[in-house]
Amino acid sequence: MRRNPKIRKVVLAYSGGLDTSVMVTWLKETYDCEVVCMTADVGQGEELTGLEEKAIKTGASKLIVSDLREEFVREAVFTAIKANAIYEGYYLLGTALARPIIAKSFVEIAEAEGADAIAHGATGKGNDQVRFELAAFALNPEIETIAPWRIWNFRSRTDLLNYADQHNIPIMSSNAEKPYSMDRNMMHISYEGGILEDPWFEPPKEMFILTCAPEDAPEEPQFVTVDFVDGEPVAIDGQAMGPVALLEHANALGAKHGVGRVDIVENRYVGIKSRGVYETPGVTVLHHAHRAVESLTLDREVMRLRDSLVPKLTELIYNGFWFSPEMEHLKNFMNEIQNGVTGTARVKLYKGSVEIVGRKAPDSLYSKEFATFEEDDVYRQADAEGFIRLNALRLKLHTLRKNGKLNRMNDSALAELADYID
Repeated sequence: MRRNPKIRKVVLAYSGGLDTSVMVTWLKETYDCEVVCMTADVGQGEELTGLEEKAIKTGASKLIVSDLREEFVREAVFTAIKANAIYEGYYLLGTALARPIIAKSFVEIAEAEGADAIAHGATGKGNDQVRFELAAFALNPEIETIAPWRIWNFRSRTDLLNYADQHNIPIMSSNAEKPYSMDRNMMHISYEGGILEDPWFEPPKEMFILTCAPEDAPEEPQFVTVDFVDGEPVAIDGQAMGPVALLEHANALGAKHGVGRVDIVENRYVGIKSRGVYETPGVTVLHHAHRAVESLTLDREVMRLRDSLVPKLTELIYNGFWFSPEMEHLKNFMNEIQNGVTGTARVKLYKGSVEIVGRKAPDSLYSKEFATFEEDDVYRQADAEGFIRLNALRLKLHTLRKNGKLNRMNDSALAELADYID
């Protein structure tokens, strides 16, 4: 019996993993509806192999694959680099940045297919349910959403495996045996759940897919240059590349030297603390290089204003408000101040570290003539005395008041004024 007779066609965000494989059959069984699977190609590589055949075998009428790699890097990854977006000090937002790009395509496909609803595999405990649905409602306020994890009777991975076995749903052995969950795109891989739920447990060495272990990285450092134009990376080692090729190349460089591993306990939007392990090799390199070019080209107060807004921007990305009005204004601001952030950074990659060893820019605010400790003709050192005295005035007044001296000075001044009036 159909749970909602109005739902005759559903577009499911499909990864081919255990959850979404079960969902194809469960949706058909629960709603007596057609299920169209949608997979977003955001650079997960070989994970796309064999998905269409698997989706059809599971009961989907078809699989639509959207190539979103260019849009993901250009619109999301580069925006985050320009804004220096980092969540809670460590997380470069690889999963969070992909979600609005996927959701946008998700909604477009649902509209083109004439679907009555969209469905996703995010759990009721996680951030992705919020990200997908906030984006969907922002783009199409009338859209209907189905989140099976919030309404079905399954409560565990074992329940899903049993259901898959009962319904002859093909499950890859790696999906059944993997002791943690993964999410991969062109920017990063995230790992969580399973054996990683103990925050004291060190991730096994064999878990990591993208990066070399820092202790196993080459014994010799590698020096790399990154060119930026208006805040966006455009070339590595003098070779101009498009967004996708550039990020792939940066990933290879960072991965070779064990760069970009992060192990954190983060605060989910729903209020739960969660342990996440991430590999983000290329963007880690680009992030450091970008800040190096900014150090030459961005005005001090503009940089401080931008940095004061970074926590809010990263919170909006992490929590799923990519298509909110406040995010639109923040993105416009971040893009505007990047005009002129043009130059080259030279970095040293070695044993998991990224070290800035040089930077240059054609319109740099850095002036050796002003900064030098040698003799110069452009700066009068005597001017510093008045500058210091003016800045120290409020500090002096604060200390005088704290020590009870300021009121006595005020009383004396008032007495002198009274004598003068008499």
